[in-house]
Amino acid sequence: MAKWTVQGLIDARMALHAFCHNSRCHHNQLLNLEKLKAKLGPDAPAMADDLIPKLRCAKCGGKAVGLTYAPDKTKVSGMGHRID
Repeated sequence: MAKWTVQGLIDARMALHAFCHNSRCHHNQLLNLEKLKAKLGPDAPAMADDLIPKLRCAKCGGKAVGLTYAPDKTKVSGMGHRID
């Protein structure tokens, strides 16, 4: 499997959700891939092992963060087809 890049996630119309593992927080949010691209560059590796060390929970500041990758529902149909 090829390694994902930030631009690759954008091109594939993927969504990236971050979630906090802190038992008192459980905050989650959709990450803005365009902002990540501006900060890290389009060719920045976007695998969980690459991104998690760079992330903190926006609510509690904790470093125990996880990621979920999925097709962006606003950009693909339920069948995974592009919506143009």
